[in-house]
Amino acid sequence: MVRHSTAMGLLQAGTNVTDIALWLGHESPSTTHMYVEADLAMKERTLARLKPPEVRPTRYRPPKGLMQFLQSL
Repeated sequence: MVRHSTAMGLLQAGTNVTDIALWLGHESPSTTHMYVEADLAMKERTLARLKPPEVRPTRYRPPKGLMQFLQSL
């Protein structure tokens, strides 16, 4: 439980998972993943940092013949 709490505390403080793995003495960051998992607050902060995509929505145009095919079903 102490290792999990330490790993989560470091992760919530913004520490890189690779650095957490070194701190815990793991040979591989993949071992660290069983101790750390992003909580809801961390996911919300990550989403808040994202910029909206710079893509304009376009109207869907079905491929030629698709409507005929669907109507024949």
